[in-house]
Amino acid sequence: MTTTLLRTAGELHARTRTGRRAVVMTMGALHEGHATLIRTARGIAGPDGEVVVTVFVNPLQFGQGEDLDRYPRTLDADIGLAGQSGADVVFAPAVDEVYPGGEPQVRITAGPMGERLEGSSRPGHFDGMLTVVAKLLHLTRPDVALYGQKDAQQLALIRRMVRDLNFGVEIVGVPTVREEDGLALSSRNRYLSAAERRTALALSGALFAGQDRHAAQEALRARAREVPATRARAEALSAIGESRAAADAHAVATAVPGGPAAVRAAARQVLDEAARLEPPLTLDYLALVDPSDFTEIGDDFTGDAVLAVAARVGATRLIDNVPLTFTSFGAVS
Repeated sequence: MTTTLLRTAGELHARTRTGRRAVVMTMGALHEGHATLIRTARGIAGPDGEVVVTVFVNPLQFGQGEDLDRYPRTLDADIGLAGQSGADVVFAPAVDEVYPGGEPQVRITAGPMGERLEGSSRPGHFDGMLTVVAKLLHLTRPDVALYGQKDAQQLALIRRMVRDLNFGVEIVGVPTVREEDGLALSSRNRYLSAAERRTALALSGALFAGQDRHAAQEALRARAREVPATRARAEALSAIGESRAAADAHAVATAVPGGPAAVRAAARQVLDEAARLEPPLTLDYLALVDPSDFTEIGDDFTGDAVLAVAARVGATRLIDNVPLTFTSFGAVS
């Protein structure tokens, strides 16, 4: 399909709209993860709607010493991929179109959630991110905006901003897209040497280890729920050959609470091993958090959670996460 490149909000506002407008916000250097977002947006907008992809490298999101100057700019390739994926428009404004008169004096503040994890490692990052997202939402005027779940904390903050400040837009999160070896797709992956990439696989490896530990625990809990709760009935089952089920029930009933702790430990083991590789992985954080506020969850937590990791390999900083759900077990006597 033909994709139109627009540089100003006036040009975008002048377009005739008949259906829903879906927006995918990017900093360019598009890859298959972005393509998945665009295809999802196309499905949401439908044949009568419009998909707009923004390409803007936001200077407010980069702290001192970060990679603003070397962040890849590949607009021609971005337009091609966006069009192939179903975009009607690529909106690529200049800095002075987004920030006329220079950096804004009034900005969005991310609040306490913005000071945790990524916010602690990159002070001011989320204030800059929310400010540009707010600006781009106003400039593009979408009905729905889509963001990748790989940036889980960013997605949570955008949802919170939209809710708290009454933006009239629907926010949709799209699952993380991974390469065949498990590495989450990122524009920064291109910075990795072959050796660095091998080390970087520890990020997804750690998350998968935690995910596997969690799945095993949940399976054990489910098995325990299937067997009788009383000692007498468990003994009766054992007598007819169901000793494994009875043992599972007893193990879960008497175990020290620590599902989240076991998940963290499984992931940490992979990261500790990667720290001894050459080149080594330098861990920034490993966290198992409540996605509503990104605080660490306790051992008695039930509900949705996010296992998140950030680390450096060489000069490249990468992040990744997986969602988990902890169920309540109930009483076993």
